[in-house]
Amino acid sequence: MPTRSLTFAFALGLSALALAPSGPAVAQDAIKIGEINSYTRLPAFTEPYKKGWELALEEINGAGGIDGRPLEIISRDDTGDPATAIRIAEEMIGRDKVAFLFGTFLSNVGLAVADIAARNEVFFLASEPLTDEIVWGSGNKYTYRLRPSNWMQTGMLAAEAAKLDATKWATIAPNYAYGTDAVSAFKEQLTKLRPDVEFVEEQWPSLFKIDAGSAVRALEQAKPDAIFNVTFGPDLAKFVREGSLRGLFDDRPVVSLLSGEPEYLNPLGDETPDGWLVTGYPGDDVDTPEHDAFEKAYRAKWDEEPQTGSIVGYNSMMTIKKLLETAPSLETADLLATMEGLEVDSPTGPFVFRKADNQATMGAYVGKTALVDGQPSMVEWYYAPGEDFLPSEEEAAKMRPAE
Repeated sequence: MPTRSLTFAFALGLSALALAPSGPAVAQDAIKIGEINSYTRLPAFTEPYKKGWELALEEINGAGGIDGRPLEIISRDDTGDPATAIRIAEEMIGRDKVAFLFGTFLSNVGLAVADIAARNEVFFLASEPLTDEIVWGSGNKYTYRLRPSNWMQTGMLAAEAAKLDATKWATIAPNYAYGTDAVSAFKEQLTKLRPDVEFVEEQWPSLFKIDAGSAVRALEQAKPDAIFNVTFGPDLAKFVREGSLRGLFDDRPVVSLLSGEPEYLNPLGDETPDGWLVTGYPGDDVDTPEHDAFEKAYRAKWDEEPQTGSIVGYNSMMTIKKLLETAPSLETADLLATMEGLEVDSPTGPFVFRKADNQATMGAYVGKTALVDGQPSMVEWYYAPGEDFLPSEEEAAKMRPAE
């Protein structure tokens, strides 16, 4: 199919001209960009994410846009359904004539949009999906991923888990691409660090349909030394409540992917477990000039603390800003060439998009869960650079299908 061409959005209609014939001219060269995400399915994460990219969009357009051209984001809700996301993406490409796409949260939705991007030869920035398939096994040259992947974040946790006095492990994860990838990646990386470990039980609840009682009983019966958890959202809350009631976590370490993110940690309230090893985001405890400036602007606009989604949304738009400032045109070939090795500054530090596998080196925070002054918190945390937990570019290139 032909490479995408630069398209123009004319925002001033005849009715507006009639209402304000002598007013200032409205910009007629807006750059249209399509954004897709699971807003009604996962509002705890996607609402802060949207606030993040809206803040960045306001900053970009307030500073004159890109070479005087404002950005126009056409945002749609995929409801967490891959088929809906496919339909929306096709409408954005065919009807709305967007220059490219970004967004998505669930891994199966991200994979579906990545496939549409490849079929239509349109650039797609996958902001949030964590499955490794999106850049490795099913990777395509049109799709780049922002967030640190399953492999990267499980590698960060495996490095800490290897220090534990635990050889028998059990796992629990949602039964879809994100969960299966995460468990596989954690097993592989922990086993390399600790060849003596064994995995004695696996629980695979359906996403957002966990039978927490049954899952906890199965884990109890396996008598593991430690547990690796991948549940999130309402499933995590149910698992924590049931496991705490049954004493599953008593004197048993838990390593938990994403559970330090405020979106999932805060709803636990006073049921927050103590001492779980997690990846997450410690919020306003991050004290750097870049993060302080972001936090101040975010609070001023939204009157609330930023969350992980806020960072992801903001970093998505910062990537788009740098891409459009650097690319010679909106032709897909130029966008893709510019993404190779693109360096982006952000509130969490600079990161680079690797040429070999289209993965950003954006890192994550690793720490422990705790109640601090009655509030769910992430403590003893540190920032883990993404590039330290990726295979070499040569190795990663071999994981991708030939194009």
